[in-house]
Amino acid sequence: MSKKPVVLVTRKLPEAVEDRLRRDYDARLNPDDRLYTSDEVIERASGADAILPCHTERFSAQVIERLPDSVRAIANFSVGFDHVDLEAAKARGLVVTNTPDVLSDATAELTMLLILGAARRASEGERLVRSREWRDWSPSFMVGTQVTGKRLGIIGLGRVGQVTARRARCFEMTIHYHDVRRLPPEHEAGALFHETVEDLLPHCEFLAIHCVATPETHHLLNAERIALLPDGAIVVNAARGSIVDDEALIAALKSGKLTAAGLDAYNDEPNIHPGYRELPNTFLMPHIGSATRETRDAMGFRALDNLDAIFAGREPRDRVV
Repeated sequence: MSKKPVVLVTRKLPEAVEDRLRRDYDARLNPDDRLYTSDEVIERASGADAILPCHTERFSAQVIERLPDSVRAIANFSVGFDHVDLEAAKARGLVVTNTPDVLSDATAELTMLLILGAARRASEGERLVRSREWRDWSPSFMVGTQVTGKRLGIIGLGRVGQVTARRARCFEMTIHYHDVRRLPPEHEAGALFHETVEDLLPHCEFLAIHCVATPETHHLLNAERIALLPDGAIVVNAARGSIVDDEALIAALKSGKLTAAGLDAYNDEPNIHPGYRELPNTFLMPHIGSATRETRDAMGFRALDNLDAIFAGREPRDRVV
């Protein structure tokens, strides 16, 4: 009987995914779901053939250099791969994969929750009910922003962005977008293309961020670009925190330039900028865009499909390096 490949799993995964891991691999699981330090990842990877991490583990060039020689692949349990230094992985000869497609619906649902929650002051309202400070009904009480019929700008009309656009059209929203290149008409589905972010922003009563985190998109939404948005616009981010300049966004929320923000991704998670917590016009979620049972199972199975291909000598479906 051939020896099963050893796979280090850095976080606790859904039960069905761990069952498959135990069946097909010599799996080193993390039943307590403890966040490993980089040193612990390196130590626990001793003799492992592959690592199955989440975006919570960072594989810098220094970490990749220190990984045991036995490690052949990093099969991410995430669609994002900005936590892995791809150049260092390539130089080391590591295969790196991700889990696209399967979380588009769940993340688009969460984006609509952010849009609605921010626009209709959901955080404020829930606090009032829970604290028993809600007194009565009044025409001037808790007045928010209507979503139906507004213009939604999307930065990054990829898999998630396209599903978000479809959901938003159910609210009769007009879709504007910017991407690195214009999409074919069948993918645009009537969305209006803008060649630059600067061209897009003046049209955005709502702005949804769905682009990839790269050095080029770091702090893409900064003070200069926020100034281009219509007064009273609402910004939501279910992508990566690094795309937003926190200080600039908080200043715009304080000044009234922006009505509200809905956020599910932050810089330095979970130690987010304290200014977000202090503002009444922020609707904050703890990075749960993909957190449905169906999606988390599908992400795990997709990561394992990639590992299966690697150890069978085939090209993995979702190779990024």
